Amino acid sequence: MIASIASQGGFLLLLSFFAAGALGALAFRKNDALANFWSSAFAVGGSLWGIIFALSIFISGTTLSFHIAAALSPFLSISFAVGALSAFFIFIISLVALFASIYGIGYVKHYYKKYTIGTLGFFYHFFIAGMLMVVTASNAILFLIVWEIMSLASYFLVIYDRNDPKNIKAGSLYFIMTHIGTAFIMLAFLLLYRYTGSFDFGVIKANSAAIPMFAKNMIFIFSFIGFGMKAGIIPLHIWLPDAHPAAPSHVSALMSGVMIKTGIFMMIKLFFDVFTTAPLWWGVAILVIGSVSALLGVLYALTEHDIKRLLAYHSIENIGIILLGIGSALVFSSLGMPALAALGMIAALFHTLNHAVFKSLLFLSAGSVIEGTRTRNIEEYGGLMKRMPETAFFFLIGSMAIAALPPFNGFFSEWLTFQSLFAGIYSFSSLVVWIFILSAGTLALTSGLALACFVKAFGATFLARPRSHEAACAKESGFSLQFGMAGLALLSLVFGLFSGSIVSILNAVVKNISGLRDAASIVAVHPAQTIAVNGFASVSAPALFAIIILALALSVVAIKYLVNRKQNIKTGATWDCGTDLTPRMEITATGFSRSIIMIFQGILKPSFQTDIEYNDASMRYVPKSRTATMHLADFYRVRFYDPIRFGFMKISGYVKKIQSGNINAYILYMLIVLLAALLSASLF
Repeated sequence: MIASIASQGGFLLLLSFFAAGALGALAFRKNDALANFWSSAFAVGGSLWGIIFALSIFISGTTLSFHIAAALSPFLSISFAVGALSAFFIFIISLVALFASIYGIGYVKHYYKKYTIGTLGFFYHFFIAGMLMVVTASNAILFLIVWEIMSLASYFLVIYDRNDPKNIKAGSLYFIMTHIGTAFIMLAFLLLYRYTGSFDFGVIKANSAAIPMFAKNMIFIFSFIGFGMKAGIIPLHIWLPDAHPAAPSHVSALMSGVMIKTGIFMMIKLFFDVFTTAPLWWGVAILVIGSVSALLGVLYALTEHDIKRLLAYHSIENIGIILLGIGSALVFSSLGMPALAALGMIAALFHTLNHAVFKSLLFLSAGSVIEGTRTRNIEEYGGLMKRMPETAFFFLIGSMAIAALPPFNGFFSEWLTFQSLFAGIYSFSSLVVWIFILSAGTLALTSGLALACFVKAFGATFLARPRSHEAACAKESGFSLQFGMAGLALLSLVFGLFSGSIVSILNAVVKNISGLRDAASIVAVHPAQTIAVNGFASVSAPALFAIIILALALSVVAIKYLVNRKQNIKTGATWDCGTDLTPRMEITATGFSRSIIMIFQGILKPSFQTDIEYNDASMRYVPKSRTATMHLADFYRVRFYDPIRFGFMKISGYVKKIQSGNINAYILYMLIVLLAALLSASLF
């Protein structure tokens, strides 16, 4: 039974679900309700089958490799390979798609009669299918084709709400950046073909030893830029905070939870599976960039008051944390420490899974809040816990998970990342040790700032009193939305409590990566889900959970039976000096984060503007109101991308002058280019 599922037919059936869903949604585009039903049914069915298919690969331990159409050209064959690593990413994609699709059943209803639901379903299905094929394609040309399918489908989903000009602008930026990244990926693949004579990943892997070191370094740089742009690492991130919020919320969950991880998948595939050995500086560079992305991602998130942009910046932060695991694994691997390299890779893969779950949960919860209040501005929320209690509960679980609080899943993957960094500090005595010290310190600071950020996000959104009419009139979201959030919230707890079992599975996945195949694992899982890193530390998820429950129970008992007996406590109305308590007396999200922003003002470069309104111009000492506004600009956008854009615009102004409209001039241009091409071909 399992063998029949983990087969070519099982994989083709998986793709067939999404193909049928896409075509059916488009066919029923004139009937919004029918298109929504058809699209959702096939998305849920396909996601369930994807989970079953991935689990069958794990259980059977097989590596599936097949050709649908071989040798269509000297360069292209439609061939796929599904091993343990690919199955792991299929599992993540299908898991998030399952709950996002259930959520979307109710969520897309507010688009009825406004946009075509069939079009949304069409691109939604192709987006998921594109991601599934990206992590299974075994030919570089086929990979570029399915990579483009994924990118174009997600672009059309970003601009789906096209009545908002900001969404069109965000989509255009995403389109440009993703294709710049694709250009770098193509350069890397062309270099691989130059030295191996094939676009087949299996052949490239078998002949990777023939690639000279200079070419390997160039391939590393090109591929890291190309895939890092999709992952959203700093400074290649500028599209992400605009594109993710622009998409429908269940699409935002997929983009942030799993799409950016396709870049991570290809980094692991190239740097560990294709190239089984790597120079030391590769890992050091990834550690440094991961540290910068993690720290700056959370700092920019602290400055945001658009709830979806805040979550988007936290995706950059968590990609940085994943890169810390990958970077440490590369350093250990290059220095001949395969066991420690496996530890770093397990940490990276575990956080990849955990981030997909809790970040998708947070985006779905944010979508529920936005649907209830019709705004993304946190400053216009407040008091939503009374009006949307289930959403508040789910958002709280997601906040605790992303802030790495036990017993939720985020704690255990960050703990493993810390262990991999501590292992580097313990193992080295050269300059490399300082890289690990700085990385560990950055991760600790990032974790603290993430906790502060979600105290702000949850408190300003759900506590105190409503700060707008929309927040005061908000209502809880429907059943399908709550079900999607509840499933991911439950997984955040389950993946934490059973983190030991997941680490055991990931250990098997890591041993299927060529560069780590012979690694003797130093991570052991003992009874009661206790994870132990030999020579460093151990942690038990059930024990932590029991301690937390016991502490909460003792606190309740102490408050109820001890405090009340010693003090005569009376409950009454708050004394307010004769003035009614209003939302203006609450601490705002801006006020909460201001002190932290000022600590890092050298990095964030905040600017302040104060507006004062007077009842009478002659009474300047008695203002009617004062308003203080804090502005922050993305440093990389202002200092790097804007000058490049202005430079291109200026050069374009000069270049367009050659468009004289004279055919003879155009023929002369073509002749010059042809002669230059022939000359370069003869020289090289």
